[in-house]
Amino acid sequence: MKVLVTGATGMLGRNTAQALLARGDDITVLQRRPSGLPCTEVLADVADLPAVRRAAAGQDAVVHLAAKVDVVGRWADYARANIDGTRAVVAACRSESVGRLVHVSSPAVAHTGRSLVGVGADPADPVHARGNYARSKAVAERETLAADSNHLAVLCIRPHLVWGPGDTQLVERIVSRARAGRLAIIGSGAALIDTTYVDNAVDALVAAVDSAPAVRGEAFVVSNGEPRTVAEILTRLCGAARLPAPIRRVPVAPALIAGAALEAVWTLSGRADTPPLTRFLVEQLTTAHWFDQRRTREALGWAPRVRLDDGFDELSRWFAGRDQA
Repeated sequence: MKVLVTGATGMLGRNTAQALLARGDDITVLQRRPSGLPCTEVLADVADLPAVRRAAAGQDAVVHLAAKVDVVGRWADYARANIDGTRAVVAACRSESVGRLVHVSSPAVAHTGRSLVGVGADPADPVHARGNYARSKAVAERETLAADSNHLAVLCIRPHLVWGPGDTQLVERIVSRARAGRLAIIGSGAALIDTTYVDNAVDALVAAVDSAPAVRGEAFVVSNGEPRTVAEILTRLCGAARLPAPIRRVPVAPALIAGAALEAVWTLSGRADTPPLTRFLVEQLTTAHWFDQRRTREALGWAPRVRLDDGFDELSRWFAGRDQA
């Protein structure tokens, strides 16, 4: 097929484009910076509708990953990237007669602060989702699903905490804090959470491209289906980088107060980097998040092929190779 992938400079977008290329698909990528991939590139903001239309012309499918992913920042920036950008992608798919759209969302769109235990893909909730990222993605998912039709088959995939070699969102932040002696376990560290090794998330997105239009108009949560405690995940990620496990613990209430204070400081000062602690991060590290994968696996004909333990081993080899380079 001819497939447009947006956001191919991110780990998941890049690996998805590479997987589609490897099986012989004709790939175009769209993002603001060069990806270096051996395919057609369109360098543009995803909210630039004329540019997205040019990239979508002649495509059979679009995999939309481009997004602003962070825990702080102005609503306007999230709205432009995640809402306006998604609207541009949907409009381009319609005007250019693209038949399939796989929109990459997040389980955060249905997280209202309470634990998620054995749930499926509950409806996106822009009103009660936590933070600008989750709210903007919730709006985008709802509008994308509303665009499903006999002419455009839409699927929304919500990968949960994707990690792997080269990950700058989860792995690099945890490892950087551990190296600086600033990584702590908040609360008991006993909350069970699902994560997703990057190869499994890629396989799920490719399966979604292939499953449409037989399956359409639904959202699916994707994870490894191997919930582990927060403390174990932090320990294993640190171990992969040959760093000691975190031993310092911070009670939940002081962590929430500190997170709120740091958010205020970052907002008032206009800093562009991410604060070391936020209220959203505290909630994520102290509430359970694991999901029922049965509908996802049945509908997409997909199952994780890389177990978490094997993923941690692969991450260890990657760090060892990077340290030797």
